[in-house]
Amino acid sequence: MKIFKDFKTYNNYIGVEPPLDEDIDVGYYDPPAMLLKSDPVMVDFYRISFKINLKNKLKPNAEPITAVFFNSPDMVVSEGWDVEPTYTGMYLQLSKKVINENRFLFKTYLDYGQHEALYLNDEEVDEIRAVFKLMQKYYESEKIHFSILLSYVNVLISLVEAFYKRQFSTDPKQYNIIVSDFQQSLVDYYTQPVNMLPTVQYFADKLGLTANYLGDILKHFTHKSALENIHEYIIKRAKELLNQNPEMNTAEIAYELGFEYPNYFSKFFKKWVGLSPKEYRLKHSAKF
Repeated sequence: MKIFKDFKTYNNYIGVEPPLDEDIDVGYYDPPAMLLKSDPVMVDFYRISFKINLKNKLKPNAEPITAVFFNSPDMVVSEGWDVEPTYTGMYLQLSKKVINENRFLFKTYLDYGQHEALYLNDEEVDEIRAVFKLMQKYYESEKIHFSILLSYVNVLISLVEAFYKRQFSTDPKQYNIIVSDFQQSLVDYYTQPVNMLPTVQYFADKLGLTANYLGDILKHFTHKSALENIHEYIIKRAKELLNQNPEMNTAEIAYELGFEYPNYFSKFFKKWVGLSPKEYRLKHSAKF
């Protein structure tokens, strides 16, 4: 597998123009002059790739797609690629330095996987093309316009965020399945002995998704973050154990739920419920 540390070597590999800057690279695809087939690769920077009318030879029966794809450091393009030279599109490449210094401008989908693409309609493609035209203008101008370029990058990122929300809302059935599978996985987690609290990454791996993608789907459909969903279920399970197992003390319940320290469980429970586990049990038992 080839690993690319900078824009220049990667651009040379795929056959696009050399970058004008080491931190931001903006360009257009020219498939007839590009590498159309490759083994898996990895890049040590961030890429947002807009591909229009892309036909993948690895999926011969699939219709051409117009979509946004993401690459982030340490993410492998698992299948490589083998495409027809008929697509068009644009790309934006961002160094880790730019992301780290301006993280507040960038959203979680920069770390989405290749299989979590954003599919664009014609109107959205036109909007993105318009922003890219302005980005290209300032990218090719003097370095003093770097802040303006970065502002247009932020506009582009905001458009992608809005279009993802449209995608989630347009076909809710497939995403509701993900939400249901996540909720069932939460239930299943506690059907076996555990030695740690469940994490967002655990469920993302279970569902074959990136943690950020799963989190954004849950946020869109439940209006709560993935971690909030997990914590709510832990509290629900804790209440069940406190109510139904009077022989179990607080420490035993904490370990049953995966807490390493009973004191942390007590603080966690009180933060959510307003009562300590002991107070909650006494209040509940007083009702009977």
